[in-house]
Amino acid sequence: MKLRKVIAAGLALLSVGALAACGGGKKQTEVEKIIEQAEKMSFTELCNKAIEESNGKKFYGVGNSSRGKNALPSFISYLQTINDKYTMEFEWQQPKENSIFEMLEADAKKTSGTFAMTLIQDGNQIQSKMVNTNILATYIPKEFATANGTTPDKYDGFLALQTLNKVFMFNNRGSKTYTNIWDFVKSDAHGLFMDIDSEVVGKNFLYMLTQDKYANSLKSAYDALSATDKAYFDPIVAGLEKKATELKLGANGKYALAWIQQWVKQYTRETDDGPICNTLVAASATDQFGLLVYSKLRSVTETDEMSCNNVTVAAYQDSYTGLGGYGYCHYLFVTNNSPLPWTACAFEAYMTIVNPNADEALAEKLGAKSVKAASVHGFSAWGKDMGGYSANPEVLRVNEEVFKHQTAGMAEDGTTVLYPNKNDKGFAWWKDRLVLEDPSYCAKVSFTVGRWIQEVKATRS
Repeated sequence: MKLRKVIAAGLALLSVGALAACGGGKKQTEVEKIIEQAEKMSFTELCNKAIEESNGKKFYGVGNSSRGKNALPSFISYLQTINDKYTMEFEWQQPKENSIFEMLEADAKKTSGTFAMTLIQDGNQIQSKMVNTNILATYIPKEFATANGTTPDKYDGFLALQTLNKVFMFNNRGSKTYTNIWDFVKSDAHGLFMDIDSEVVGKNFLYMLTQDKYANSLKSAYDALSATDKAYFDPIVAGLEKKATELKLGANGKYALAWIQQWVKQYTRETDDGPICNTLVAASATDQFGLLVYSKLRSVTETDEMSCNNVTVAAYQDSYTGLGGYGYCHYLFVTNNSPLPWTACAFEAYMTIVNPNADEALAEKLGAKSVKAASVHGFSAWGKDMGGYSANPEVLRVNEEVFKHQTAGMAEDGTTVLYPNKNDKGFAWWKDRLVLEDPSYCAKVSFTVGRWIQEVKATRS
């Protein structure tokens, strides 16, 4: 049974309706019937179906990442290598303040929707609001499943485009040091962070800290603190032991609750990661720190006042102890009333697989510098910069060979590192240093830990 069905079946204990929406004998929609066929097709066969369906039409997509609008022209250019008469207009929307769920819910009420597909984040809400309610349907490209060692019908989970990381960074022009994850919740620590009610993946990060794996990591980092720091945190931890038991957390759950409580009480609420980055890279922002998307460093315009060299990625310090941030996925879905389902499936495949048809002519058409670059060009809208890691291990490997995230920090001669913090160490390095979002765990604790977090947030001054 696919994980997306397992998760929904578990949630069905809370709602009989969830089980009906997600499992067993529910009637397939027309879009789901098309997806079932698409999952058996090769990429080439699928592209031919997309050309037949959408030639001369307009494609509407909606997503949490603005880069969808960069990937679509490349996709159209690729389809034109198959049929040079093919044309398709497109529009890509990026709603703010978590309103993407409301947009998709409203669009789902139409017999034929406006949006063909979506790129969306927050596994918890995706499961409860979008999948259990039959608004979104999961398509798994045949080649994507093969690269992950399985078949589409046996693949566990949603179709993930990529894992992104949000990492702790601090302005290094002052005297403060941040060498332990607990430094970010000391009494005078007020990290810049997107509010957890405006970007809910931040709340999922806090949920995940209570999972045994991450709670144990927090305990290990705690053990490395100085006696002075422990004297400050000890009563806080002790005061949350009873709550950890009430919430049925593991042996080190009280350490997770202590870190979460202090973070929620003290972080400085921001509206977006862009302004956080712009603040931190300023020479005048001495000693400030934040938890933000790593890739925001790509857009910094270097000046005497603003520079990536003014910030340090905490986890890149040899002396750093503890988790360096968190990771969450961008997922791809076809809307269950998609007006262009074949094209939506082909576009999703284009972004998530190594193109088997890449050659010199295709590379030239797509503006890629090599055949290898052309083979992962669908992911290149995200993969050229630090902090975005394909969920397809083949794309991840080829992408890092071709674009080499490290080059983002190097001079054109490829030898001089100008901006060390843009030297992405890659997903293999980061994955054990990040709190990785698990939709099923987030859903499990959202009614318990989630309620407690909201109570803590309500006490903020």
